Amino acid sequence: MIVRTLDEAARSERRIVSPDGNWESTRMLLKNDNMGFSFHITTIYKGADFRMHYQNHLESVYCVSGRGEVETLADGRKYPIEPGTLYILDKHDEHMLRAFEEMQMACVFNPPLSGKEVHNAEGAYELEAEAIGA
Repeated sequence: MIVRTLDEAARSERRIVSPDGNWESTRMLLKNDNMGFSFHITTIYKGADFRMHYQNHLESVYCVSGRGEVETLADGRKYPIEPGTLYILDKHDEHMLRAFEEMQMACVFNPPLSGKEVHNAEGAYELEAEAIGA
């Protein structure tokens, strides 16, 4: 059994802050935990407005707190994000995420992240990144 607290993980190398200042993510469950997915608690800072395109991963995102929107770039549709909203990037959707307030999100990635990933120039995570604890 694996047991971790968000507080403990946030005080460790599992907490990653984006170089662009849009978000921070505490990676609660990672590839080396051998569960087949990773689980993160991510804070999107108020005013963040950035493009992502997870070409190598599928992601589900559940909004715990805050408000914003996600826009799918293929069709320009905008979806409000508020507590209780789940959005699923099931087609590797290229999208914009905007935070009108600070948002706390629970995120699941498949395949799992190794731990130290940040977005590349295309807004994606690489398949093989440096692992936490490696």
